Amino acid sequence: MAELAFDCVNVAPQRYAVSPTLTFRLRIAELSGAAIHAMVLRCQIRIEPQRRSYEGEDAELLTDLFGDKSRWGDTLKPMQLTTESLVVPGFTGSTEVEMPVAMSYDVEVAAGKYFHSLRDGVIPLILLFNGTVFGKGDNGFWIEQVPWHHEATYRLPVTVWWELMDAYFPNSTWLRLPRRTVDALQRYKAAHAIPTWDAAVESLLQQAGEVRP
Repeated sequence: MAELAFDCVNVAPQRYAVSPTLTFRLRIAELSGAAIHAMVLRCQIRIEPQRRSYEGEDAELLTDLFGDKSRWGDTLKPMQLTTESLVVPGFTGSTEVEMPVAMSYDVEVAAGKYFHSLRDGVIPLILLFNGTVFGKGDNGFWIEQVPWHHEATYRLPVTVWWELMDAYFPNSTWLRLPRRTVDALQRYKAAHAIPTWDAAVESLLQQAGEVRP
């Protein structure tokens, strides 16, 4: 039976992807000395927000996601980020593989809202693995399942996520609005001869007494 161990050794922005993508570099070790012919893996990535502290502006922005800070003992729960599949070529001992993970900047999604709210520190991640191992031994080929209890953790620097988003959306983000809201905003913009959407929103914020950071 294969004795597997998983580790995430690095996460970095993929420079020339079509959409924002992080490359997770994984180290996989087989500890019994068995020769691995191939592996087909599924990797579930979760955010574990309860594994770090939050202060200042980060804490203020996160109330939209987790509620009042007095409730965070109950509301800071793991969040699903994504599930990826990958094929690992054969190896003996250990190997390293790269797993591309597409990232969204949709602040309507919990993970996107969480990332956007952070300015420094780390994003605690847990990677859960399962799948199928194809091995080769003296008696021919064998097949085993990888149970979900195999996991790895990684503390992703917030600066890495911002570096990725700044490469694709410099000094900007996406906000989805209903068409009727956009129509109303456009009428307001035209009626007040406001040149840009940004200036229109800023005008409304000023009227509401909100100071732009």
